[in-house]
Amino acid sequence: MMPQYSPEPSAWRRIQTAWGLPDLAGKGRFVTANLIDSLGNGLVMAFTVVFFVKTTSLSLAAVGAALTIGQLLALPVPLFIGRLLDKYGPRTVVAAGNWTSAAGFIGFLFSHAAWQIVLWQFVVQLGSTAFWMGNSPLTVLVAGGVERARWFGFVRALRNVGVGFGGAASAVALSIGTVAGLQAVMVINVVTFAVAGCLVITLRGADTSETAGGGSAEPKPAEPEQAAGQTTGQAAGGYRTVLKDTRYLRLVATNLSFVFASTVITVLLAVYAVDELDVGAWIVGAIVVLNAVMVALLQTLASRWIEARRPVTVLVLSLLLNAAAFVVFGTLLVLPGWAVIAGLLIAMVLYTVAEMLSSPPTSELSVVMAPEHLRGRYLGVYQLSWSIGGAVAPALLAALLEGGAALPWVFLTAISVLAVPLALGLDRRPAATSEAAPAGDIAPVEQFDGDPVG
Repeated sequence: MMPQYSPEPSAWRRIQTAWGLPDLAGKGRFVTANLIDSLGNGLVMAFTVVFFVKTTSLSLAAVGAALTIGQLLALPVPLFIGRLLDKYGPRTVVAAGNWTSAAGFIGFLFSHAAWQIVLWQFVVQLGSTAFWMGNSPLTVLVAGGVERARWFGFVRALRNVGVGFGGAASAVALSIGTVAGLQAVMVINVVTFAVAGCLVITLRGADTSETAGGGSAEPKPAEPEQAAGQTTGQAAGGYRTVLKDTRYLRLVATNLSFVFASTVITVLLAVYAVDELDVGAWIVGAIVVLNAVMVALLQTLASRWIEARRPVTVLVLSLLLNAAAFVVFGTLLVLPGWAVIAGLLIAMVLYTVAEMLSSPPTSELSVVMAPEHLRGRYLGVYQLSWSIGGAVAPALLAALLEGGAALPWVFLTAISVLAVPLALGLDRRPAATSEAAPAGDIAPVEQFDGDPVG
């Protein structure tokens, strides 16, 4: 039998492989949609409060309260989105999420009262939650069963680059300062989110019915998996089934520690460094930029390293790196002034490496550990760790900081260490899983033995 000839990979493909990038051929719409969404989120995060202060007669406190209430009202939204994911599939939900966000931004343009801001902030949060809940399973489908860690790392890097550029564009818009200029930026945001939705809805090969089992190279199971708007022979199940899955709940609890860790830069770092360590605000800005640059430049390389290792090994390492970073942050209180800046840099490097290592495996595990026919509901519970953790963290960390400068770091170190035993064994399938999960779900879970997926 003649050996099969394998063509030499192109120079561009060799570069992609070396930098930990997935094979992007034919995936332009998915990549562009993610970049657009990240740019839009960068604009929104740095822009919304000032937009309403400039375009309405409301005070800063009233605008902040209205935006917060809108976000709090959206806390239960993941459970609703989870049902939609199971019924319609991730492509439809992600596209609808983009269009819902666009509708919310249109509402922002015509908001003049606090209740209107609350309403449209809720709509924007609904769209954002739909996008991010659907994007992980959509990434798995787009990957087609190969290079999943690279795809999740690449999406993470895209998000960082997009948020950075969006924030810079927002700063330019704010420097102009006119109401018309601010409204023009919001209109651009509406258009970009609408375009992103169109790109996603026209994706090919991104339905569960087209990529059953996670990869086009794998044979489809005897019983077809649930496609958009269809039912299968699987038991209907529901959120009660998710809450009985203690293995998945351990993943959710583990992720909660990463959620609290993710708020350090936005909630804790500046206040702690300026008020407690007495360093200049420019130093805080510099180490935040260091974090963003490291993620943008090194995330794909980290993903290349991750794909050859068991997800749980990577998760445990990232938890321990977070704990080490928080210990360093806390001990800066007793170091002499000349050592504080060096300590901040060391802590930020440890924190950023942990951030880069934790994102791909948690995103991937949240999808492939869930049975196909209930994947949306499972992701709804997983998303609650982000929604609830993100809502609780600012108040809790601020209260701890007020009680003592070291207390937030003690708390963050403790939950990182306590999450280690929760993470251990997550990649081992329990004996009952083969009976509970659909056939198409078995292959991805068994690939957690350390070999690259695919």
